Amino acid sequence: MKKITLSISGMTCSACSNAIDKHLSKQKGIEDSLTNLVLACTTVTYNDEIIGIEDIEKYISESGYKSLGLYKEYDNTKLLNNKKRILLAFLPLVLLIAYLSFANMLKLPVPSIFNTSNHPKIFAITLFIISCIFIGYGLNIIINGLKNILRKNPNMDSLVTIGITSSFIYSTINLFQVLNGNYNLVHNLYFDSVVMIIYLVKIGRYIDSISKEKTKDAIKDLVQITPLTALIKEDYKEKEITINEVKENMVLICKPGMKIAVDGIITKGITHTDESFLNGESLPVKKTVGDEVVAGSINIDGFIEYKATRIGPKSTISEIVRLVTEASNTKPNIARLVDKISSYFVPGIFMVALITLIIHLIMGHTLDKSLLSFVNVLVISCPCSLGLATPLAIVVSLGTCAKQGILIRNSKVLETANKIDTIVFDKTGTLTEGKLQVTECISYSNYSKDDLINIVANLERKSNHPIALAFKNYITKDIKVLSYKEFPGIGFKGGIGKSSFYVGNDKIFKELHLDKGKDQEIDEKELLEKGNSIIYVFENKQLVGLIGIRDAIKKESKKLIKKLKEMNIDTFILSGDNKVIASRIGKELEIENVIGGILPKEKTSLVKQYIKEGRQVMMVGDGINDAPSLKTANVGVSVYGGTDIAANSSDIILLKDNLLKILDLINISKKTLHIIKTNLFWSFFYNIIMIPIATGFLPWKINPVFAALSMMISSLIVVLNSLRLKRIKENDK
Repeated sequence: MKKITLSISGMTCSACSNAIDKHLSKQKGIEDSLTNLVLACTTVTYNDEIIGIEDIEKYISESGYKSLGLYKEYDNTKLLNNKKRILLAFLPLVLLIAYLSFANMLKLPVPSIFNTSNHPKIFAITLFIISCIFIGYGLNIIINGLKNILRKNPNMDSLVTIGITSSFIYSTINLFQVLNGNYNLVHNLYFDSVVMIIYLVKIGRYIDSISKEKTKDAIKDLVQITPLTALIKEDYKEKEITINEVKENMVLICKPGMKIAVDGIITKGITHTDESFLNGESLPVKKTVGDEVVAGSINIDGFIEYKATRIGPKSTISEIVRLVTEASNTKPNIARLVDKISSYFVPGIFMVALITLIIHLIMGHTLDKSLLSFVNVLVISCPCSLGLATPLAIVVSLGTCAKQGILIRNSKVLETANKIDTIVFDKTGTLTEGKLQVTECISYSNYSKDDLINIVANLERKSNHPIALAFKNYITKDIKVLSYKEFPGIGFKGGIGKSSFYVGNDKIFKELHLDKGKDQEIDEKELLEKGNSIIYVFENKQLVGLIGIRDAIKKESKKLIKKLKEMNIDTFILSGDNKVIASRIGKELEIENVIGGILPKEKTSLVKQYIKEGRQVMMVGDGINDAPSLKTANVGVSVYGGTDIAANSSDIILLKDNLLKILDLINISKKTLHIIKTNLFWSFFYNIIMIPIATGFLPWKINPVFAALSMMISSLIVVLNSLRLKRIKENDK
C-alpha cells in the first residue's frame, strides 16, 4: 500500500470533503481517503498495483473537484490580494443597490430618476443590471452548487445557488410585469438580496481564506526554514546552486551565519549550530567531522564542508511537514461523528426550506413572502461552521504542537491524550540523561582495565543501544570486529580475532547457561550499591570483567513526576536495567511502581495488562527498543534523539529532549477538545436558533441579507475560537 497527499481546489464546506471521501472510498484499489477542508488536500492510501495517481486524480474530478497535484504549501498571498481588489471593485455597486433599495423603502431622499414613484421602470432595470453583474461575479458559486446537486452531493454552494436563483427568477418575472405597467410589483423585487448574498458569501470566503492561512502558519514556517540555495566547490572555486540542484553525496560548503542547505554529515571543519527550530533548544550544538547536520539549522561560528545525505522530500524538515500534514488529515472519533451529521445536514436544510415554502403557501401567504422565507432558510443555515469546527482546531493544534517541539503523527491522540490516567516510562534515555559514563572496571583476566574497556568500546560501536554511547570516548586503539549479533534486552556477541566476546546485563548468564561465582557477586553488589549498572564481559564464555556505568536523572524528571501526581496520573517505570538500579531511580523520583530487569516483550505484555485493567496508558520511551510497547499503548511518546523520524514507531515524537513536553501535550489536548466542543456547541446552537427564525413562523422577521450576514459571522466565530489554540504557552518556558 502507498500513501499520497494531493492538493484540492473547489472545496467550500464539509459536504465537499465528505463527497470526495465518499466517491474515492468506492473505487477499487483505494483503501482509505481522508480529505482536509482547512489544508485543502486529501491523503489517499491505495494499492499501486491496481491504480495510479492519474486514476485518483480522475476520481477526484468525477466528484466535482480538481487535483492540483502533490500537496505543497502554496503562497496564496497573490491570490488573496486579487480577491481583495475584486471585492473593493464591486463595493460601490453594493453600496449603490443597498442605498437605492433601503432609501426607497424608508422614504429617504434619492435622485428623482431612481425614485420608485417617479421612475419605477428605471429603478427596476437598474437593480436588474446590477444583479446580473453580480450573477456573473458569483457564477463559480452557482455552477459548483448546481454540479453538486446533479451529483447528489449538495453543499453550501448548492444552498446559496437555490436561494439566489429563486430570488433572481422571481424578481425577473416581476420586473417584466413592472415593464408592462404593473408598478405595484416594484416593491416585490429582491435583486438587492441576490447582490448582497453573493457579496457577503464572497466576503465570507475571503475572510475564511485569510483565517485558514493563519491556521497553517506553523506548517508554512517549517516549509520556509530551509534556504533556497547552497554553496559547492567547483574547480577550486565556490559556486551557488539552487536547492533543487543538490544531489545525494554532493559535498557542500557552509560559512558562519549561513543555513545548512540539506541534511548531511560533516566531512571537514568544526562549528556550533543552532537547531532551535527543530527541538526548541536555544543552546548551540557542537558539530565536528562525522556529526549530522540538519537542513535549516544555522551555522554559528565555523567553516564546514558536509556531504548531502537527505535531500528534498527525504530531509528531516520535509518529513516533519509531511507528518504534520498527514496528521491533520487523520480524524479523531468526534470528527467522524460530525462528518456523519454534516452529510445529512445540507439535504435536511433543503427539505426544511421546501416544507417552509409549502406551509406558507397553504396558509394563504403571498408567493413573495413564502419565497422570502424559503430563501432565508437556505442562506441562514451554516454547514461551514459545522464542517470547520473540528478540522480548524486540529490544524491549529498540530501547528502549535510542532512549534513547541511536539510532532504528532495522528490527530486521534489529541482526543486520547487528555484521558490518560497512567504513564509508563522507560528508564535509560527517558527519565535519565542516557549519557552513561564508565565509572569502574574490574578485570578477572590478563587484560588491563584500559584494554578491557577498549575492547568493549570497539564492540559497542556496532550497537545502537544508548549504553553504547557510554563507551564512545573510550576507544584508545582501533580493533577490527569480525562479527556481531544482538540479543534484544540482553546484550550482544562480537568476534575479535579468534575470540568470541559476549557483552550484556546479568541475563547473559542465562543466555550462556552459566552461574555467577561468589567473588563476582561480591563485586557486583559493591558496584550496584554505588548506583552503577553492570556490564558483564565474557571471552569464549569465560567471565573476564565487570564494567560499571552510571546515568544521571534528567533535571526535569522530578518536576514532571510531581506534576503528574498532582493531576492524579499514575506513573510506572518498566526497565530492562538491573532491578536495584531501577528501584534506586524510582525511589529518587518517588515512583512506587518500578519493575526492573524485564525484556522488551515483557514490557509490551505489562502495557497490554494495564489497558485490560481499564487504564488509559501512555508509554514514554526512546523509540527504538520500546517500539512494541509504544505501539501497544493508547498513546506512544518517544524522546527523539536522531534525524530518522520516519523510522519512529510512536504516535508522538518529542523533538526537544525535555519531558515537560508531556505536560504541554496533555494541556494542548485538553484545550483542543474544549475548543472543538465549544465550536460544535456554537454551530449547533446557531443553526437550532436561526433556522426556525428564518422560516418566518416566529414573531421575529429577517430578510435574506441579514441571513447571509449571520451565516458569515457564524463561520468567523468558529475560526477565531480555533485560533485561540495558537496562544497556548509552554510549561518549560
